[in-house]
Amino acid sequence: MKLQRMNRRALTLGALAVSGALALTACGSDDTGNGGDSGGATAAATGSIDCMDAKGQILSDGSSAQKNAIDAWVKNFTAACPDIQINYKAGGSGAGVTAFTQGQVPFAGSDSALDSEEIATTKQVCEGGQGVNLPMVGGPVAVGFNVSGVDSLVLDAPTLAKIFDSKITNWNDPAIKKLNPDVELPDLKIQAFHRSDDSGTTDNFTAYLKAASPSNWKYEGGKTWQAEGGQAAAQSSGVAQQVKQTNGAIGYFELSYAKDGIKTVDIDNGSGTPVKATVENATKAIAAGKVVGTGKDMAMELDYATKAEGAYPIVLVTYEIVCDKGNKADTLPATKAFLNYIASEEGQQILAENDYAPMPEDIITKVRETITGLS
Repeated sequence: MKLQRMNRRALTLGALAVSGALALTACGSDDTGNGGDSGGATAAATGSIDCMDAKGQILSDGSSAQKNAIDAWVKNFTAACPDIQINYKAGGSGAGVTAFTQGQVPFAGSDSALDSEEIATTKQVCEGGQGVNLPMVGGPVAVGFNVSGVDSLVLDAPTLAKIFDSKITNWNDPAIKKLNPDVELPDLKIQAFHRSDDSGTTDNFTAYLKAASPSNWKYEGGKTWQAEGGQAAAQSSGVAQQVKQTNGAIGYFELSYAKDGIKTVDIDNGSGTPVKATVENATKAIAAGKVVGTGKDMAMELDYATKAEGAYPIVLVTYEIVCDKGNKADTLPATKAFLNYIASEEGQQILAENDYAPMPEDIITKVRETITGLS
């Protein structure tokens, strides 16, 4: 990861040199997000930033897990290139993939890599090429809880599987007591919240339950929630809000949404020591993953069942999905410039400052090489 070197370079962020500007214009009319005011920034005006004279509005959609990262990137990016307005509608990974495969957005964010069928579909919008998965954002999927009088909580995969499958319905259940012998657990109904929209966060969370406790989680997984029972909320922000305001609640969302007093579960991964949901602990788990995509595609396989000490097992990787070939000639340079920025050491350091996990060095190095070859 070379985080020490990244931290030293992060000291220069006050005068951050963003790698470029994103100028793709896509179909669609209902996307909303952060925008920059027109101002005509140029390389000469910013020192080392090349906005490539790009202007216009960028529409994108996808993962709500990475929205806080996108917001931080956009803040720096539009400060350098105010002629570019970037609107990222965090409608969920499913919405992002659909928008990309239908040619409605130039890039999309997804917490689940495109599968072979989806990649085949992208060939219709990527002339002579296909969509590729570029791992850009990592992080823990936190399990947030709100139980009056309880400040710390340890759970394991079997217990979480039973809670989210409505097999454990009260906070003073013996299984929870066994994991928390020193905690006074109330006689209180569990209110389990899951995503209502197709979500890569759901895909990763249920993949963990399936891998770490297959006997207790019988569902196949995927972006759509399959278990019966529980309550649904839209996007990570919606689940987090429900957990915050509901006594007895538990839900899953990316760590950056665990704000304003939301407490998170420590996970017993079988190593003997419960693991907290932190960027550092998630990075340990992500680093154990491997790239399984072929060619320029960099889809990863994560080890959700890891028992490594200090490795937080419920992790996700958010991919930026883009055409490897067939990008529009008049917008390709700006696309590559923006992707180079978010993949740069400076861009990745912003992740660490916002409760996300930067990609391991060997992986992000390959991402940069792939971006260079986009055409």
